[in-house]
Amino acid sequence: MTTISVDELRETALIAGAELELAPAEAIIEWAVTTFGSRFCVASSMTDSALAHLASRVAPGIDVVFLDTGYHFAETLGTRDAVAATLPVNVVTLAPTISVREQDEQHGKDLFRSDPDLCCALRKIAPLHDGLAPYDAWATGLRREEAHSRVISPVVGWDQAKEKVKISPLARWTQDGIDRYIYEHHLLVNPLRGDGYPSIGCWPCTQRVTPGDDARSGRWAGTAKTECGIHS
Repeated sequence: MTTISVDELRETALIAGAELELAPAEAIIEWAVTTFGSRFCVASSMTDSALAHLASRVAPGIDVVFLDTGYHFAETLGTRDAVAATLPVNVVTLAPTISVREQDEQHGKDLFRSDPDLCCALRKIAPLHDGLAPYDAWATGLRREEAHSRVISPVVGWDQAKEKVKISPLARWTQDGIDRYIYEHHLLVNPLRGDGYPSIGCWPCTQRVTPGDDARSGRWAGTAKTECGIHS
């Protein structure tokens, strides 16, 4: 496939973002596969398998990138393994360059508590940035209703930090829509979702949410932090 320059990628993202704003999620993924081929991947936090399933229907064998921070719940890792075993996708697990033990030695124990931004930078932002190097575009399950900071997220946009086209096929979907899709297709869901965790991150920084509260209120609870930085 012909190499696309950064300027061309940025222009492609801006044009497609306007053209595909009201397109169905499947059409957005089809556009990405047609445009980028094997240089397009899907990223999944393994809260559920909706996006991975949707992408697999369009492009069986597509790369589904999972970021293993070293702090995931066992249920999340189990969901990743189940997705790899049951869906026609290629799960690619990324990991930080240093282990949790090495991080404790270099930065002090429980960095997630003393400096959560640095912890996210080391265990999420940097490894994802490096892991996306083979790709020109990546898809995320980000949805506008999840947080105030995401309400203007385009379905196709430009990720300046990574110099990639960032695609959010589910941006306009509601949680009810996600749940309906999961039900209709009998999809895998992280068991923690049924145990009070509507938004699932690393276990030290994720708490159960009281029914009726904001779904992301359990993430970095008790701090001013609301995002890990991946979607900044």
